[in-house]
Amino acid sequence: MMSEIQHRSIETNGIRMHVAEQGEGAPVLLCHGFPESWYSWRHQMRTLAAAGLRAIAPDMRGYGRTDSPPDATQFTLLHLVGDMVVLLDALGIAQAVIAGHDWGAPVAWHAALLRPDRFRAVIGLSVPFRPRGPARPTTQMPQTAEALFYQLYFQPPGVAEAEFEADPRRTVSTLLVAASGNAPQRAGFGMVPRAGGMLTGLETPATLPPWLTDADIDYYAAEFTRTGFRGGLNWYRNIDLNWELLAAFAGARIGVPALYVAGDRDLVVGFKGMDKTLAALPTVIPNLRGTVMLPGCGHWTQQERPDDVSALMIDFIKDLA
Repeated sequence: MMSEIQHRSIETNGIRMHVAEQGEGAPVLLCHGFPESWYSWRHQMRTLAAAGLRAIAPDMRGYGRTDSPPDATQFTLLHLVGDMVVLLDALGIAQAVIAGHDWGAPVAWHAALLRPDRFRAVIGLSVPFRPRGPARPTTQMPQTAEALFYQLYFQPPGVAEAEFEADPRRTVSTLLVAASGNAPQRAGFGMVPRAGGMLTGLETPATLPPWLTDADIDYYAAEFTRTGFRGGLNWYRNIDLNWELLAAFAGARIGVPALYVAGDRDLVVGFKGMDKTLAALPTVIPNLRGTVMLPGCGHWTQQERPDDVSALMIDFIKDLA
């Protein structure tokens, strides 16, 4: 009989990290994004375990039952990659495949870039690897007199927190549905009205899409009701600092085997300039084994298309020499 999900808390990189694990065999480290938790990988954990693999899904720094340091500058990519390296140390694992979705994808890509000795392959969902650009990222983000890019809206401490924490259940359900493949295409999605907030103009769903249940919303809402959103938002507040810290790796390429998977209705795929980023992936990731676009899928790749994503991950891992 397949093992159940096991939970434990581990000291890693100066914080206590909550980790969910299932299965035995070659380890696969699963990094979630915003606004989620280890729970976003619930489907893959079961399937990976059934395939003879060990699925390891932490609550990332600032989320769920993992510590959230008070200093916002302790959420850089170097901290986040460091968390994953030291987590492997704590678990006695020499090497693992690492996978990441949304913000977890940059963690996974950079883990493979910086520590290929520890991460033998990488899977990125939704967010592709983006090499360091010539200018601070926030200076390149769109804004007008009426609206600004959501990542700019997240920069001032306390602003997005106040909006999102007023009703965490509404926040989670609205964002999950609005960025999914079930939502109608919205021109300019990702731009936040200066006179309102990110939820302005987004309808709270009366019914949930088939891939999302009330129990799922209950879990996410309970976590963010308890912790607030500050930890996850602090990841965004280090975008420019990440650019500074990674200057020594400008032009570096990811050498380990890699897979990129996204939905063709993902808002990230539709951002300006992303077509060029995707076209350049084989250059910056010479061992890219595949780029897969899932038809009708939105941003929440592994939750909207659990069976497809699990099968792609398992095939990719099994083919690693």
